[in-house]
Amino acid sequence: MSRGRKPELDTAIGSVRLPNPVMTASGTVGHGTELARYLDYSALGAVVVKSLAPYEWPGNPPPRVHPVPAGMINSVGLRGPGLPRWLAEELPLLADAGARVVVSIWGRTLDDFAAASDLLSAADPRAMETVVAVEVNVSCPNLEDRGRMFSHSAAMANAALAATASCGLPRWAKLSATGDLVDIAAAAVEGGASALTLVNTLLGMVIDTEARKPLLGAGGGGVSGRAIGPVAVRAVYDVYAALPEVPIVGVGGIASGADAVEMLMAGARAVQVGTATFANPRAPAKVLRELARWCTSHGVSRLDELIGAAHE
Repeated sequence: MSRGRKPELDTAIGSVRLPNPVMTASGTVGHGTELARYLDYSALGAVVVKSLAPYEWPGNPPPRVHPVPAGMINSVGLRGPGLPRWLAEELPLLADAGARVVVSIWGRTLDDFAAASDLLSAADPRAMETVVAVEVNVSCPNLEDRGRMFSHSAAMANAALAATASCGLPRWAKLSATGDLVDIAAAAVEGGASALTLVNTLLGMVIDTEARKPLLGAGGGGVSGRAIGPVAVRAVYDVYAALPEVPIVGVGGIASGADAVEMLMAGARAVQVGTATFANPRAPAKVLRELARWCTSHGVSRLDELIGAAHE
């Protein structure tokens, strides 16, 4: 491609086709159109909403969020209104905003995941027209396995994905970075995941040295932001190398177009912008503009030229 020509940025995550690869990340833009004054939702590849359980959930006690070097740590605890209220109150607003919606679901048990899936299956088909996929957040504590995260066990990740089959939509498994990530990713795919979202926050803690106790109300929390970028890139790279046929959505530390390019070269077909949005609510649009400019200046005509390029 001659430099200066507009690149084609459309991408496919399995059967889900998007006009560009930049999405929001779950938990960073709310459940609906909270950032509509800053973002044109229709211009993004998709909007991934904050994870929803089949019931209302109060989350963890405050304080819930604290800055850390090159990022933040949070223990919001998946607070949310529950799927029934979200379907009735928030999804119509997202549809009016022209968003392509990815619904993120979570649960404390396998029955919770199944119930969330059933609620989506039973929803009004007209209301669901804007929903393109379901992101199954298995990076949450599993009460049936002594509080271990579903995503830290291949068997439980597989079971959680299998429990969501009734939703009838493409399912993306959102996983944490673990030493067994490739095996867990493969198990999630066997359970029905058509794509993988890599990675969720990393477990961490901040100590209040004056009070001599953990600073966050729930003790530990999840670390996100620029600090976890290299971890996310490595996770995407390793899973792509082992499972090149499985589409990957890369998330973690993306705040610029160059960050997105790096994640695409590692093997992702799309990216999600998360923590950067807290500092700049227009961050996803900024990343998309910078990605297009990078492609133009480097003579890249199609996004496929970048995907997995670091493996060549």
